[in-house]
Amino acid sequence: MAGEVRISVRNLVEFILRSGDIDDRRQGSPENAMQEGSRIHRMIQRRMGAEYQAEVALKYTHPTEDYVIIVEGRADGIIEQNGETTIDEIKGTYRDLSKLKAPLPLHIAQAKCYAYMYSLQKELPYIRVRLTYCNIETEDIRYFYEDYEFVRLEVWFQQLISDYRKWADYTWQWRELRQQSIAELQFPFDYRDGQKELVSYVYQTIYHKRKLFIEAPTGVGKTISTIFPTVKAMGKDMGDKLFYLTAKTITRTVAEDTFSLLRQKGLRFKSIILTAKEKICFQGHTECNPEQCPYAKGHFDRVNEAIYDLLTHEESFTRSKIEEYALKYRVCPFEFGLDLSLFADGIIGDYNYLFDPHVYLKRFFGDGSQGNYVFLIDEAHNLLERGREMYSAPLRKEDLLELKREIKQTITSEMEEAAQKKRDKDGISGQMTLEMTGMSKQLPQEITLEETDGTDSLYVRGHKGKKSDGKSTFVREGYAERISQLLEKCNAQLLSMKRDCDGYRLVDDIDMLVQPLTRLHAVISDYLEEQEKVSLEVRENLLDFYFKLSHFLDIYERQDENYVKYTRLCEDGSFELKLFCVNPRENLKECMLRGRSTILFSATFLPIQYYKNLLGGEKEDYEVYAHSVFDPEKRTILIAGDVTSKFSRRSQEEYYNIARYIHEVVKNRHGNYMIFFPSYSFMNHIYEIYEQYFMTEEEECLVQQESMNEEEREYFLNRFRGNEECDLQSLIGMEIEEEEEQTLIGFCVLGGIFGEGIDLKRDSLIGVIVVGTGLPQVGCEREILKGYFDEDGENGFDYSYRYPGMNKVLQAAGRVIRTAEDVGIIVLLDDRFQQYSYRRLFPREWEQVQPVTVDTVAKKVERFWDAWLWQKG
Repeated sequence: MAGEVRISVRNLVEFILRSGDIDDRRQGSPENAMQEGSRIHRMIQRRMGAEYQAEVALKYTHPTEDYVIIVEGRADGIIEQNGETTIDEIKGTYRDLSKLKAPLPLHIAQAKCYAYMYSLQKELPYIRVRLTYCNIETEDIRYFYEDYEFVRLEVWFQQLISDYRKWADYTWQWRELRQQSIAELQFPFDYRDGQKELVSYVYQTIYHKRKLFIEAPTGVGKTISTIFPTVKAMGKDMGDKLFYLTAKTITRTVAEDTFSLLRQKGLRFKSIILTAKEKICFQGHTECNPEQCPYAKGHFDRVNEAIYDLLTHEESFTRSKIEEYALKYRVCPFEFGLDLSLFADGIIGDYNYLFDPHVYLKRFFGDGSQGNYVFLIDEAHNLLERGREMYSAPLRKEDLLELKREIKQTITSEMEEAAQKKRDKDGISGQMTLEMTGMSKQLPQEITLEETDGTDSLYVRGHKGKKSDGKSTFVREGYAERISQLLEKCNAQLLSMKRDCDGYRLVDDIDMLVQPLTRLHAVISDYLEEQEKVSLEVRENLLDFYFKLSHFLDIYERQDENYVKYTRLCEDGSFELKLFCVNPRENLKECMLRGRSTILFSATFLPIQYYKNLLGGEKEDYEVYAHSVFDPEKRTILIAGDVTSKFSRRSQEEYYNIARYIHEVVKNRHGNYMIFFPSYSFMNHIYEIYEQYFMTEEEECLVQQESMNEEEREYFLNRFRGNEECDLQSLIGMEIEEEEEQTLIGFCVLGGIFGEGIDLKRDSLIGVIVVGTGLPQVGCEREILKGYFDEDGENGFDYSYRYPGMNKVLQAAGRVIRTAEDVGIIVLLDDRFQQYSYRRLFPREWEQVQPVTVDTVAKKVERFWDAWLWQKG
């Protein structure tokens, strides 16, 4: 059987025929247009008669010497009527259709591909193409028609295939090389106890096209244990691409290191790390248009050459490599990286590239079909809150008022400038004509940020919706006026909701708000299609607001029984309406259906049924608890029964006892310790007492700050790391005199930047103390979650408070044991840990936990270290 190189019609025309600049000013909201596209397609297709065939699958096969190129796609519609055939290509848009003078070239090319494929199949001498544009908000429709002879279509299409041929040749040759290397690839280590079974579970899950939820204790090698079997499955055609998705940058580096290791063992595999636009942009500000960015100007004229150069010289597409080639060819590094992902075997990036409703990779998932992809979701316990965040949408009343104020300032400024120009032109100075006096009365007299009920206006009666003398398109064409009026109407609805809100309030119907919001969205969209000839500061803020509004309206359309709508008065005095996704399972499940199989894994996936339920697992999907490889003798777990972080017990005496606990634990062995607290306030109380009563000259304390930049974080961690990988005595070949031993204590916050995702191996960390059960602070969203899951028949307190809290506790405790060689202690300071409701959430490997008091803990710690040193000696 001949090998195949497959490409969709859409990807073919967009990749080969693109040219010119990147210019985000020309697009109102492409994400929303794509999301709404399927609805528009169905609406138009339902209106057609019996002669209309909807969603017709078409395929063209082009043989070469070694393989075949398969171009495939779905024609939106084929009309057979009166002996004529018409290919219908439907496009949803937010653009004003009256300003659309001709169909876009890439849309025409897509339709011509379907026209050629269908004409070839049916042996038609000629065929008609219809481009159907539908405004998503108004549902207005505009048609464009063109007739083509088959002979000319064939010449055009074969040239397209010829232009694609070098890319197809490369794809085929690389795939053959990759598959051969996968067949010969062996696991790069001796299997640890239980690791071979874990590798087998992953492979079998991919084979059966299921999802697998893995609770994998630290040190089992979950990265290699998931990547290796996925790569082997790809060698058997059970996956064209591997997506390794995570919430944190550091774990992306671990994934790339794993691919590098496998390449050292003979694997031929191209991998890419996708970096956020804000981080990789050369300009420092992401204004993606040819006037603001030299890398946007002519980007599409140069980018394919840059791609081919990098593909034929590199296998690891790291950020530095992408930047190197982007500078060489003067192309946008972000868009360059996205294009390179089409040719990568492994794609490493943030969760949002699969799950976010706006940022997801449309190159792979835009057409809604299932691809032959495998998704590996690392630290998947983070996906729950990220999922809720991505599929929720807030709307702040103050954002509307602020935008309205800026628009008012813009109008005032431009009309005053126009008045001044008129005075200058008339040659009048020091006095005003009656006509000018009339003009001055048109100007708003005050610029204030105020609440209104929608009955006031920025304009004198008789001037609403009319053109003005402003220099910008925004003011001159009346967009500013219309947008301001709609902002007033929206603000009036929010003000009404605010008057009914005391703290927070669940709401049922917001249709009275959504109607003016939808009209506001349409007017802003129309304006953003305009090309401003003057610099306008309000335009950037308008665009930011537009994207927030687009997201809000998109989520509004997605709402189902997994959503709750509520309003709240925020601590800063602002008022917010939020569409809150309390259960993201359906949204996440829909995203995972874009691929063949999904492997979700975490060191703290407990209770696993809780995560399986909320992360989109089905009954037939699998879960597994990976075997821990650690020697339990190398770790002791102590639970304090005489202190707590409960609010009802917080006092100077309780703070003192907790500080004393820290002292009693660390005094028996010099080394590095981390103490995790439920909040910054709590941490600072304990630190002050510890510093005053217990801190010794041999101790140094580092305290996590509320806002730490990258440099400060690295400094903090490097103080713990020292030279953890370096044996200086062996390196220099002589004995070195040891300095006096010191103790380093890090005061940190549970769930913060040091609470998970950091690797402190060997002596970099020998003890962790966790203060409190990590319960989230009581707030409106936690209470909403509690009520929702209580009504759903679950334990609302567990779902809203206990499970998220224990996840933070287990993540923090997991910092102390990172490798099979590590030794350390874990101390849990809260009497609630002795309750069954918490103990049942302990990992299996925590079989031996010992109760302690502030008076006995030092002796327990001393015995552990003495026993370990004796065993080691």
